[in-house]
Amino acid sequence: MDIYGVTGMGDLIRGNPYVGRGIVAGLTPDGKKTAVAYFIMGRSENSRNRVFIEEGDDLRTAPYDPAKVKDPSLIIYYPVRTVGKKLIVTNGDQTDTIRDGLAAGKTFSEALSTREFEPDAPNFTPRISALINGEGELNYEMSILKSADAEGTACNRFTFDYSPIPGLGHFIHTYVTDGNPIPTFQGEPERVAVPQDIDEFTKDIWENLDEANRISLYVRYTDIETGEYEKRLINKYVKE
Repeated sequence: MDIYGVTGMGDLIRGNPYVGRGIVAGLTPDGKKTAVAYFIMGRSENSRNRVFIEEGDDLRTAPYDPAKVKDPSLIIYYPVRTVGKKLIVTNGDQTDTIRDGLAAGKTFSEALSTREFEPDAPNFTPRISALINGEGELNYEMSILKSADAEGTACNRFTFDYSPIPGLGHFIHTYVTDGNPIPTFQGEPERVAVPQDIDEFTKDIWENLDEANRISLYVRYTDIETGEYEKRLINKYVKE
């Protein structure tokens, strides 16, 4: 068993009907750019009724058809926030919890200690988060807050702190695959290859997400020295 093996994103998600929401964080092979990706999938009409919209350097979700929104509390949020040379990526409104915590002098894990998994029994969707820290010595952290049991009686919190390695990324997602209830992600974030070309990375993710359930994808490559970035955004549904 090669514990240091690296897999392409497409190979990890191909044929899996439902990995839910996913975050990738890593470094390009030349070591000059951080790479992040965030995608959402949906099974219900409410979950599928979403698009990504850029707002300055941030990203928010919005309903594709406002008339069809049933419960906005868990589907409308800012998945990406830019704070100086820090980039926050999450699958819920804990993005703002992390931002506010950092502003108050808290660490990534300290900020998330106030939150837990989503209250959507029986699935108890985990809250997944990442912080890419471009200030001082570059590093990135990832977190998952998940139910400790099938009844949602307690929350387990796991944080992973990475020293970036060129060409390597880590992938964390909310679910293992489809199910009822949906099985929660297990173990450490998966080791994935980060290509030098942003379009190659974007294509590898989008084209291998389940076509029926994929909704939106956002990819950003940021130059570590200058802070300038390029991004790609794909919405299954396009707002006029």
